[in-house]
Amino acid sequence: MTAPGISAESRRALACWFVFAILLAWGAWRRFSLPLEPVADLDTWGYLGPAVLKLTRGEFIHSCGRNFVYPTFLLSVLRIFGDFRAVVVVQHLLGLAGGGLLFLTWQRVRLFVAASRFGDRVHLGLGLLLAAVFLLAGEPIRAEMGLRPEAICGFLLAVNLFCAVEFGARTFVLRKAAVAAGVGTGVSSVLLSSVKPSFVFLAAVPLLPIGIFLLTRNPLRQKLTIALGILAATAALVLPEYLLRRDDPGGRLFLPTTLFVIHADLIRDQMADDVAKRAVLPYPLDWVERMQQQLAAEIAKSAPIGGRKFPSLGFSPDDLMYGPKSTAEQVVGEFKDDADAITSFYRFYYWRTWRHRPLAMTKKVARQALLFYRAPSPVFDRRKIIPLTEVYKVGTASFDLDSYLEHLNAYPPAREWLPRAASLAEAAPPIEQGRFVRLPILFLAGANIWLLGLTLVTAVACFQRDFRKRVGGLAALALLVFAYNGAGCVEVAIIASFDGPRYSTVLFCSTALAAFLALRLLLEVVIQLMRWGRPIQTSAPGE
Repeated sequence: MTAPGISAESRRALACWFVFAILLAWGAWRRFSLPLEPVADLDTWGYLGPAVLKLTRGEFIHSCGRNFVYPTFLLSVLRIFGDFRAVVVVQHLLGLAGGGLLFLTWQRVRLFVAASRFGDRVHLGLGLLLAAVFLLAGEPIRAEMGLRPEAICGFLLAVNLFCAVEFGARTFVLRKAAVAAGVGTGVSSVLLSSVKPSFVFLAAVPLLPIGIFLLTRNPLRQKLTIALGILAATAALVLPEYLLRRDDPGGRLFLPTTLFVIHADLIRDQMADDVAKRAVLPYPLDWVERMQQQLAAEIAKSAPIGGRKFPSLGFSPDDLMYGPKSTAEQVVGEFKDDADAITSFYRFYYWRTWRHRPLAMTKKVARQALLFYRAPSPVFDRRKIIPLTEVYKVGTASFDLDSYLEHLNAYPPAREWLPRAASLAEAAPPIEQGRFVRLPILFLAGANIWLLGLTLVTAVACFQRDFRKRVGGLAALALLVFAYNGAGCVEVAIIASFDGPRYSTVLFCSTALAAFLALRLLLEVVIQLMRWGRPIQTSAPGE
């Protein structure tokens, strides 16, 4: 017996939302059963310092070249609640909201595929599995516990993906106005690139459909509203950052220094060649020779430990940038703290190395890209047990500098937080990933690169007109989401390293969605091949 007046489609939708509610509650339990003390690391002060100084001295400063958005987030939470545990609570809630947005995004994906009863049921099942992976996997939960921008990037990326898919669905499938979705896509892209400047390329990807809309579609009022909304958001985020960065020498030096130390081995070799060939340089050759020798010595000194932390590089760029008597410190001394001169030196040798050693530099970028595009994928942490004691131990040692401790001890909630976090260095419970959680993660980690290949092959097949009409919309959407990862991968490969999980963690949301889109595309290809020759319906019934 079934309830009168309730269609099979409605019952299926109610059951789907009931299961999602269970997954959401399970995800909340997994998060809030863990310690709520935030995890610090060696970079934390650059984000936490501005908030603490504002709360103790009334001065918000731009610190260590870090963008102001995440420090402002920390300041807001600490000012409202006065407890460091509230930061993790809010970040967990944002993570749960991100899972909800990802599930809603999947529901909108249905508009890009042809109608099929079999496809509808499987589509709902895949959406629930996607939500389960995001809500229950250990890696997003671990990231949400940190005092780093990665803690909120999953939520911001989920917002951006939802807006981008909604914009694409309304603009290119339903042919309706999509001003709010367009503005939301642009604003969330700018915000994401501000929170995590290492992913500016990634944040530009969802702007491509908006660019197509602005160039090819009417009416003009919609174009102007979207463009002005994005420009206003850009100004609201870029202008404060520009004003704050002016008083932060580290902000001007951060990117040039990073590029120099990440490519230090190749720059070292280029400097040696310049000295040997008596090249004409804007710097004295005897000075370049001395700097080359110092750089070579620092690389060799960092190799034993740095080679384990950065195996793809073979040395530690962190030691060259932050270590005592580091290369960066020596360069600052040579140029007597002249930020313009230091920046010019770093940029000169970075671009000179590209001009004279393009193959070696390209190999470095390709090697980093292959670290990301490998099987198993580094995005998915496949461990059954993800320990937390070690990260709390590192966090405890992150504020050893007297200047950091002085500011933290002046803020009562920080004085309470530090000993609590220190006690967890020995007793923190791990994040456990049971079989239900690990099985899809193991599959996605191994299949990710093959699913990308499938999507590319299908996209090529879409040059055939009838095939394009049947699966072209879904293939284009899958390519767009895979492009998020591609753009992010290229930027990180150029300016940083994929050794360690820091950058891969940010891409968890887009990688999971791209993989499930590829699975849905595979299903749709099979269904459409079975239905070949029948009338084409390119959207879900009733839309």
